Amino acid sequence: MIALVASLLAFVAGALVLGGYVPAIPKAGIIGPVLTGQYPLHVALIGLAGLLLGLLALRLGLRRWGRVLTVVTSVATAGAVVVAGLQAKAAYEAGTDVQWAEMFTQIAYPGVRPDVTETFAGDLQADVYLPRGASARTPAIVLAHAGGFHTFDRGDLRGTGRWLADHGVAAIAVDYRLSAPGAPTWDRAPQDFVCALAWTRANAARFNLDVDRLSMGGMSAGGGLALNAAYRLRAGEITSSCGDVPPPPASVVGFYPVTDVSEMWTRNVDGSRNAAVLYTGGSPSEFPGRYREVSPKTFVRPGLMPTLLVVGDRDRSARPQDVTAFARLLADNGVPVTTKILPFAEHAPDDAYGSLPAQHSRQILLDFLS
Repeated sequence: MIALVASLLAFVAGALVLGGYVPAIPKAGIIGPVLTGQYPLHVALIGLAGLLLGLLALRLGLRRWGRVLTVVTSVATAGAVVVAGLQAKAAYEAGTDVQWAEMFTQIAYPGVRPDVTETFAGDLQADVYLPRGASARTPAIVLAHAGGFHTFDRGDLRGTGRWLADHGVAAIAVDYRLSAPGAPTWDRAPQDFVCALAWTRANAARFNLDVDRLSMGGMSAGGGLALNAAYRLRAGEITSSCGDVPPPPASVVGFYPVTDVSEMWTRNVDGSRNAAVLYTGGSPSEFPGRYREVSPKTFVRPGLMPTLLVVGDRDRSARPQDVTAFARLLADNGVPVTTKILPFAEHAPDDAYGSLPAQHSRQILLDFLS
C-alpha cells in the first residue's frame, strides 16, 4: 500500500512538473503549466510526501522501487521549488509585497464585495471598488472580464478590484453583452465598454475619481475588448451604446489579451474557434470586416495612449510571442508600451488569487496606474 500511494504521488508530481517545464508534452503540457505555475508549493508538497513514502519503502525492503520513487519525487519536488523561486524572484524584483500565506489560503477568487453596484446602459451592471479615506481624487480603471466574449461576469474581477482599491486605485468592473448562438455581439460589446467608460466619467465626482487618470483594461477577451475600444476611441471610429462618446482613456491595459480575433478561429485553443464564431457570427472568411473591426491590431497607429501588456511565458491562448509582436507593432508606431512576461505562467494565472503570478501581476498593474 505504501508503494502504491508513493507511486501515485510520484506520478502526479512528476507529470505536473514535467509538463510545467516542457509544455509541448501532450496532456501533461496542458495541465502542468496551469497547476505547477499557480500552485508550485502545493506540487512540491505532493512530491515531498511521495519522497517520504519512497524512503519508507526503502526501509521496508522495497529497494529497487523505493530508489525509483525517491529519485522521481526528489526531482519533482526540486523542480516545483525552483518554479516558486523563479516566480518569487520576479515578483520581488517588481516590488511585490509577496504574501506567502495567500498562496495556500487564497487559491481561488476571494470572497470580497464591491462598495457599490449600479446599473448602466439599461440592464448592465458595474461593481465599484473605491479607496477608503482618499482625500485627493484617485486614479481609476474600468475593467472588462475574461470569458471568450460569451461567458463569465464582472464578479471574476472582485479580487483585483478590491486589491487595487485598497492600494489607492479605484476599479470599476463592468458587464458587457455576451454572445450566444445566433446572437453575436461584435457590434455591441465594444460599444457597451465605451458606455461603461462614459458612465464612469459621468460619475467621477461622486466617486472622487481623477478623469485625467482614467484607464480601460481587461483580462483575456476583456483585454482585447479594452484595447479595441480604447484604440477605436482614439481613432474616432466607435460609438457608445448609451449616448455620447467619451474622450479616450489616459491609458489601456491588456492582461493576456486577444490582439487578433481571427487567430482565435485559426488556432482553436480550448474552444477559441467556437468563441470567435459566437462573437462575430461566423468565420473570418465569412465576415472579414467584423474580424478586422474587433481586433486591436487593426487600429494600431501613431498617437495611441500608453499601453500595458501582461502575459505568461507558458500561455497557449495569448501566446507570449504574439503579445510581444503586438508590442513591437505598437512601439514601431511610437506608442508607449510596457510589456511584462510572467515566468511559468499559463493563461489567466490570476485565477488563483494568491498565486505568485497573480500577486506579481497586480503589482505590475498598480505601478502602471499609480
